[in-house]
Order: sequence, then C-alpha cells, then structure tokens
Amino acid sequence: MKDYEFSDKKILQSWHENAKEWVKVIDRAAIPSRELITNQAIIDAILARSPTSVLDVGCGEGWLARVLAAKGIEVWGIDAVPELIAEARSRSEGRQQFMTASYEDLDTGALPQKFDLVVCNFSLIGETATKTFFQKARALLNPGGHLLVQTLHPLVSCGEQSYIDSWRPGSWAGIDGNFKEAAPWYFRTTSSWVQLFIQNGLALVSLKEPLNPATGKPASLILYGELTQHFTAPRTG
Repeated sequence: MKDYEFSDKKILQSWHENAKEWVKVIDRAAIPSRELITNQAIIDAILARSPTSVLDVGCGEGWLARVLAAKGIEVWGIDAVPELIAEARSRSEGRQQFMTASYEDLDTGALPQKFDLVVCNFSLIGETATKTFFQKARALLNPGGHLLVQTLHPLVSCGEQSYIDSWRPGSWAGIDGNFKEAAPWYFRTTSSWVQLFIQNGLALVSLKEPLNPATGKPASLILYGELTQHFTAPRTG
C-alpha cells in the first residue's frame, strides 16, 4: 500500500489541490449518497431546530449555506481553503457571508456574532483540528444553541480495520472526477464522537442514522449537541 502522510496538514494540502475538481463534482451532483440521503438529512436536522442564525464550518463551495439562506436564515460560512471560499462568494446571494478561516482562527474574534446553530457537514476529518474545534464550539453558540455534526457512520466506514480511533488513507472511490491524491482522514468510533461533545460542555440530545434505502445500512451519523448552562473545562497536563 502506498505510503501516506497522516496529518491535518496533509488534509488541507489535498483540499487545496482538489478544490476546483470538487466544485465540478458538486455541480454535477455526482455523489449519489449526498443526493439521495445525506444532503436532505442535514437540511432537515437544521430546520428542526428553527435557528435564525447558522455558522457552517467547513462550508466548501457553499451549497448548504445557500439552501439555508433561501429559507430566511442568516448564514456565515467558513472554510480553510481559499479556493472554495472564493467559489462560495461568487455564488452567494442575500443572507450569506463567507470567510477563509481555520479552526485555530476562531480564537481571533473574526466572527462578529454568536449563532443559534453551528453545523459541520462531513467537515471534521482531522485529528487535532477536530479536537480544537470542539474546544471552541461553546464560544460560538448563543444560549441554548446547538452543534450538529454529520459524519461518515463508523460502523460502515470502519471496513475491515480495527474499530479504534486511528488515521486512515483517503480515497475518491465511487466519485467520478479527475482528482489528485485524496486527503487522509481520522476515524473515530461512535463513543469517541459522543465523548467530544460531553468533554466540551455540549449535552448530546439526539443521534440519528439516516439509512440508505438501497442497502439498508446507515449512510451517515448525525449528532446533536446542546450548549449546557454550566461547564467546567477538564484539566489538562
């Protein structure tokens, strides 16, 4: 098997290289599971919370932000890949704002407000970056606000490998596009995802598993966390 660099840095490098091709794939609706299941699943999950403001973390070319803005929601989208943010801005209309920002940048106060809901739609794929984001999530939310995360379902995405948190090589299998090397990703078990919420002061209030009607297996995992009133960060070191 080819040697991969397993790191958050490699993830960003790959997305810089593949951003333009990714936009083409999204425009062609060339990812069947998204069109059939997961796009509508995350839209429904967001609308069920009736937010007036949403932060889309890892917004890509902005398709979700545009859908939500069309329903009268104020939406900010952030992504660490400038090429994707440029595309999102070129397509934006009305109640949308986009900015290039990494998870580390969320400390700088660059965002002018807090939000009723923060959504991460298949955008938490790194190791340290994901932990960093969860540590900052509380500060992004209004009182009673929610964090929604849609991710690959651990049961299905684990494959034949051991069911433990670990780096995995990426793949563009099943996606028709002229891509360069795929980004690696960090596999997390269901319990590991749950702990990220609990350890960072977000009460896990719901967990959904949208099913693929063709296979009968879960197409994704959607976790809902709610901002708790009182939280003491765990000691480190």
